[in-house]
Amino acid sequence: MRLNEVRDRDGATRAKKRLGRGIGSGLGKTAGRGTKGQKARAGVAIKGFEGGQMPLHRRLPKRGFNNIFAKKFNELNLGRIQGAVDSGRLDAKKPITVDALKAAGLIRRPKDGVRLLGHGELKTKLAFEVTGASRPAIKAVETAGGTVTLKSITGREVPAANAIKAKRGAERREALAAKTKGKSGKAPKAEGEQPGEAEAAKTARATKAKPAPEAAAKAPKKQKAAEAEDKKPKATPEAGKKDKS
Repeated sequence: MRLNEVRDRDGATRAKKRLGRGIGSGLGKTAGRGTKGQKARAGVAIKGFEGGQMPLHRRLPKRGFNNIFAKKFNELNLGRIQGAVDSGRLDAKKPITVDALKAAGLIRRPKDGVRLLGHGELKTKLAFEVTGASRPAIKAVETAGGTVTLKSITGREVPAANAIKAKRGAERREALAAKTKGKSGKAPKAEGEQPGEAEAAKTARATKAKPAPEAAAKAPKKQKAAEAEDKKPKATPEAGKKDKS
């Protein structure tokens, strides 16, 4: 190869349009823009403009909406899975996971997970680990002796996410209970016990155990004042004064 032979591949570059170079060129005079008018000018972008009247895309009625958060699942019926088991593509002794379904050729890509549907007949006992399943599908699997476990792939699916959230909450509660027991040396309160019941029982026991002199010492001040008034000697009337009555 020589330097004077180096060039781009065919079609890599395109020749520039030579506008206004005579009628024979096909791009003379109006340069391919047609005759006069708004569209023959530069800088015009008309998208759906109909001369000022209501455009078609605004005249037509609108129904519904597109959910941008919708999940895309691989939907599989029990009949297809039973056929894969019968043909030997799926091993009935191992859990039926997304990877196993992909290896068996039942799905091309995982997407947001696999949803199990109940169309068809399932005769084999299988353990499913899928993202979702309909009620008829779960019933059919359990009737055949199998199990359905909802397992999250992306962590965003509602059933699997709820199960994960409940499990984490239980683990946090257990850790907190163990920590409280380790600090105080006492077992944590039962769930049904009210917070004020223990204090009330403690106060009642302390009141019963009080000695009698201590209770007498804490008598009301008004009662003590009344007893002191009764003990004072009463004043006698003077002899010189007569009773006016």
